[in-house]
Amino acid sequence: MSASTKTETRKHDSAPAGPDRRQFLSVGTVGLAAGLAGALTAPAAFAQSGQKAPDAPESGETKVAAYRVETPGPHGVVSAGHPLAATAGLRILMQGGTAADAAIAVMATLNVVEPWASSIAGNGFATVHERATGKVKALKFGGAAPFALDPASDPSNYDWGVKAATTPGAFGGWIELARKHGKLSLAQCLAPAIDYARNGHPVDPSIARIIGIMQKKIAAHPTTAAIYLPGGKPPEPRQLLKNEHLAQTFESLVKVEQGALASGADRDASLQAARDYFYKGPIAREIDRFFKQVGGWLRYEDMAAYKAEWAAPVSTTYRGYNVFSSPLTSRGGLEVCMQLNLIERFDMAALGRQTASSVHVMAEAIKLAKADIYAYAADPAFANTPVKAMLSGGYVSQRTAMISPIKARSVSGPTDFRPIDASAPPPPPQPVPFDGDKARFSDTASFTVVDRTGDTVVVTVTLGGGFGTGVVAGSTGFLLNNGMRLGSTSPYPNNVNFVAPGKIPILNNSPTIVMKGQNLVTAFGTPGGETIGQSEFQFLVNVLDHGMGVQEAIEAPRFAVKADPSFYMPGASCVLQMESRYEEGVADKLRSLGHEVKQVGPLAIGSLQGACMTAEGIPMAGADPRRMAMAAGW
Repeated sequence: MSASTKTETRKHDSAPAGPDRRQFLSVGTVGLAAGLAGALTAPAAFAQSGQKAPDAPESGETKVAAYRVETPGPHGVVSAGHPLAATAGLRILMQGGTAADAAIAVMATLNVVEPWASSIAGNGFATVHERATGKVKALKFGGAAPFALDPASDPSNYDWGVKAATTPGAFGGWIELARKHGKLSLAQCLAPAIDYARNGHPVDPSIARIIGIMQKKIAAHPTTAAIYLPGGKPPEPRQLLKNEHLAQTFESLVKVEQGALASGADRDASLQAARDYFYKGPIAREIDRFFKQVGGWLRYEDMAAYKAEWAAPVSTTYRGYNVFSSPLTSRGGLEVCMQLNLIERFDMAALGRQTASSVHVMAEAIKLAKADIYAYAADPAFANTPVKAMLSGGYVSQRTAMISPIKARSVSGPTDFRPIDASAPPPPPQPVPFDGDKARFSDTASFTVVDRTGDTVVVTVTLGGGFGTGVVAGSTGFLLNNGMRLGSTSPYPNNVNFVAPGKIPILNNSPTIVMKGQNLVTAFGTPGGETIGQSEFQFLVNVLDHGMGVQEAIEAPRFAVKADPSFYMPGASCVLQMESRYEEGVADKLRSLGHEVKQVGPLAIGSLQGACMTAEGIPMAGADPRRMAMAAGW
């Protein structure tokens, strides 16, 4: 039993007479008024001394809803996957920057302090809410497979090394956010990251451990080893880690922007000049030179052809709320919406919080949704994905009838959508399994920003697998994304997501915003690869069905469905991975329903960062204790 579980289940000689101090700290915004009203009716609650005093050890509750407090932000909040990234974003908000400006500062800082999962040359998605208009839109900044790619090559090439690199997408996304929704300069937004890159930051113990695990792979590429193996060995936990080349790259982009401004260019033109410097100028030429030299496929032509893209988000309604998330080329947004549709006929509140019944229903919905997503979701330029049919009432009626309340199932065969949408493609043929067709790991970072105007930006970025390709591109100081790894691409040639030159691999990133009419309800995202959509699905049920506040909903125990070898394969067996903090008996009940259950660590699935709004429209931010995340507000 974990230490946290022991703490939650300990017994007291007598129950506390008044409200526990941690109830005041951890109660969610939904239940705050009711909790305080109940406390005020009990005169004994505010005893100044003795066993009934709020700070007396005897007053401790046997269970607490959350171990961290929600972070209020009357003027804005930032919740990010690293404390330095969160405070970088907060600095920008306090300088008068917008949510978009803060998002750029967070992404640039994550490039420095969370290098295994984030890079200016990575990929990602943003979901943006404009308070003035009430509109929600999506920004896609995923890079495509190189034009020079040989699709007949060994699939192991896509996992690691010089041939695994896809076109950098992230910086194009930074520029689009700045152009459409920012007001500060790149010089201001990149200043924190330049400082940490040049002067160093104490490397987090978890990242030091990952570098140690991957030491041999990192050492294989001299440009990477020079940064992440200082002195020829992994950094010690909390050792200062520097990246002078990355600082110089960021400074070169700032110099171009500031030079354009000094020459009389307006803000938009100066940002475009910085973008061109990266994608058509010296940085693009350095990437071209480097990959020609080392035998990779990425070229100047790939860089010059790239453009981030604004798009309509994928969306659905759930119990009167409007849910918006990332469109293709993300499968995660579609997954979240489909899963919500599939459980809406169930009374999730009545099934209870984290009970066997609620976990079972949600797990079955996950399996059904993923079976179709993996069969049809791909780059829209290369495939016809029947998104409307996948979100239709006819589909929901057909699929939800397959959810048995008493029996778990394996991965289903894909739906034939042609009766719902005549233009839909036929279901793909059954894949032929082979050794090595299991999906690869992935590593991601996510954050949420709400500014003082109420504008909101949620971003999820990735390098693909840990440290991406493992290759720092020449003298740039940044790592390239291995977006073509199996999982983001299909290993089966007859699948729509099989790798191809110029095709954008599918990501699972799905930053999500929920509205009630014109009002923001919650905004959130998470890393976690295959578990991203699953974690977000559970968070939404916690908030919308169970009335939890943001921190309680984040900390609640999670599960994840894992398919063997993957969800690409109909009939694949599934394992229900469950954090060890579920109540006793839940796992056994799920086994009795036919689930194969595997307990994992108490804080092992995802790392969600988000915010929920109070009735007065004040953001309350939460950060996940599963990683090194932090929420900051002012």
